[in-house]
Amino acid sequence: MKHAVKILSLLVAISACWISLLQAAIIPRSHTWLLPIYFIVSLGCYGLLMVGMGLMQFPTCPQEAVLLQQDIAEAKDFLKHKGVDIGSD
Repeated sequence: MKHAVKILSLLVAISACWISLLQAAIIPRSHTWLLPIYFIVSLGCYGLLMVGMGLMQFPTCPQEAVLLQQDIAEAKDFLKHKGVDIGSD
C-alpha cells in the first residue's frame, strides 16, 4: 500500500508540474504537450535498466545447485531402475 501511495503522489506532483507549465507558457506549448510522452519513454527506459541490472546481479545459490544436482542424480537412478533410457551420462 505504501508503494501505491508513493507512486500516486509522484504522478500527482508530475501532473501538477505539467499543468503549471501549460498555464505559465514558460516552455513553448508544442514542447509542453510532449512531456507526458517523454515521461512514459523515460519510465520505460528506467524499467528496462532496472530489469537488466537485476539480471546482471542475480544471486547464485551454490547450496541449492548442489541439492538440484543430487535430485537429478536420484531421478536418473530411479528411471534407470524402471528401465527408461535417459541417454548419455
